[in-house]
Order: sequence, then C-alpha cells, then structure tokens
Amino acid sequence: MSPVQFQVRSKKTKTTSLDIAHRAGVSQATVSRVLRGSPLVNAETRRRVEAAVRELNYKVDRHASCLRTQRSGTLALLLFEDPTPDESHINPFFLSMLGSITRACAKAGQDLLVSFQQLSDDWHADYEDSMKADGLILLGYGDYLAYQGKLEKLVAQGTRFVRWGAVLPEQPGLSIGCDNFNGGRLAGAHLAGLGRRRVAFLGGASSGCPEFLERFRGCDAALREAGGGGLAPALQVDAESSEEHGYRAAAELLARGHAFDAVFAASDLIAIGAMRALSEHGLRVPEDVAVVGFDDIPMARFATPALTTVFQDTQRAGELLVETLMKLVRGEPAESITLPASLVVRRSSGA
Repeated sequence: MSPVQFQVRSKKTKTTSLDIAHRAGVSQATVSRVLRGSPLVNAETRRRVEAAVRELNYKVDRHASCLRTQRSGTLALLLFEDPTPDESHINPFFLSMLGSITRACAKAGQDLLVSFQQLSDDWHADYEDSMKADGLILLGYGDYLAYQGKLEKLVAQGTRFVRWGAVLPEQPGLSIGCDNFNGGRLAGAHLAGLGRRRVAFLGGASSGCPEFLERFRGCDAALREAGGGGLAPALQVDAESSEEHGYRAAAELLARGHAFDAVFAASDLIAIGAMRALSEHGLRVPEDVAVVGFDDIPMARFATPALTTVFQDTQRAGELLVETLMKLVRGEPAESITLPASLVVRRSSGA
C-alpha cells in the first residue's frame, strides 16, 4: 500500500490583541484599555502599544468587541430641526460643532449615527436597548420647558446622554454649554463703553429659553453697572434663532416707536435679519444703531457690515460632548461643563 499522504496548507493567522501584548511587552488587558482610549494607561505604555498596533497592522474586530462589551461602538447624535429659509433645517451654528463631534468620535474609535428629529417625535425612544447606540448627544431645541420631561425620561430609563445647552441647577442629565451670562455682560459692557444706553434685546427672555435669558440678564447687568437703566421691557422682542425671526422682531421693535441706539441680538442669525430690517427702515448700522450678535457663526464676518458678536468655541464644545459621553459609557465620573465666552469686535458696533 502506498503511504497516505497528508497535504498541510499553511494558513495565515490573524493578528490578535495577544500578539500586540507580546510585541509591546504588556498584558492583554492593557492592550484592551489602550484600544478603548482609557485614561488609566500612562503615556509611555500607550506609545508602545500603539507602535505595536501599527507594526503588526492590527485591526480591531468591532463585532467581537461589541459582543464582549455589550456595546455597539456607536454614538447617536440627535439634531433637532431649526427654522431655516432653505431645506437644511440646520442652524449654521451647529455645523462647525457637527464637524468637531465627527472628528472626536473618529479619534475615540466610535461610529456616529446622525438622526434628525422634530420636537414632536418620540426622540427619547430607547436607543441603548436596541443596541443602536451606546449614548446620545443632543443638539438644538425649542422651548426648554417643553422637552424637559423627555430628558427626565432618559434619566429614568438609564440612557447615557449629554446635551449642548445651558448648564442649569438640578437639570436632567449633563450639559456642555457656554457662559451665556458673561457673554451677555461682555456685549452690554461693549455697547455701554461706546456710549449706547438705549439697548434693545431681540430674543426670548424667559425660562423656556434659558440661554437667551442668561444673555439678556448679563447685558442688563452690564448696562446697570455702567450707570444706565438696564434693558427696558419695551425694547425686548421675542425671536427664535433665524434671519426671518430677527427681521420680524426688528420690524416689531420699530413699530413700537420707542427710541433705541443699539440692538443686542440673542444670536447672529437674529442680528443679521435685524440689520436688514433696520436698513430698509432707513437706519444706518452702526452710525444710527449699533448691533451685536451672539455665536460668531462664519456668516457673521461676511455680513454687511461685519457683525460684532460673542464667540462660542464650537470646536471645543464638540470635543467635550464626545469626551463626556464616553466617560458615561465607560462608567467613569463626568460632570457638566461651562465654556468661557469672548467678544469679537467688528464694524457693526462702530468700535
């Protein structure tokens, strides 16, 4: 009988985290921590593990990782529709923040699911139980009081989420927000320093609009500190954050017939719409009326005249939204954060 011959085929084995551990001289658990972005690993160890990952061309098996951790490896961004003159329904303020969030997710090894929502939708639906996402980032909203109950439901069902918005006492969940009061104070002090005393405020000034309300309060405080009478109720007109609402608010302000020499708008979009209404009414900006906005969207520098405004750091905000949510996902301590505001002076205020 002829001997039975066995053919042995060589099979290229897939690189594993154990191979990375051997190459870097660390434990497999340490490799896992590095790949998850854990802050518990020191810089030198992280460098060695990352070098081994590159040398061995290691690719993370996302499916296997999800099965082990019971995580999807995905974060969901719920972006609420805003009134816009086009079909985008996206406030331009959030566009740069969206880019920052996308980059931060990539850096953290997370996929990003973007979902457009209307405030009437059941956006508090359980993303985590369906394994769609490990946590939620909430951007944009209407009346805070109208959706506060939905935030409370997210907390009650254990959903991990963080939102961009005012940092409020006893609020449901965590927020990353701007120092709106100081931003308003900067605007008010700037206008007072230019000799403007009859300042109109365009934007909501109620608890339903906590960010706008804090901007109103900050400006009012600055005007009073400068020896003026603060913001007069007759010179405050409600407005949502859009050019159209800013135009209508300014038109209503003019129709009231009260004298004013400056406008502090709760957002740049409101300010840009207001400047058009002022111009159509024969008023010059800044000679007759100084105008200051809030946000420093890209459009602000190209407005006519270029808009003085309060800057919010959307890049850092996007990073912090992701970093804070990832802490919640990993079960680490996390807290709400307030970012500083700064004034950007341009032609519209006459400075």
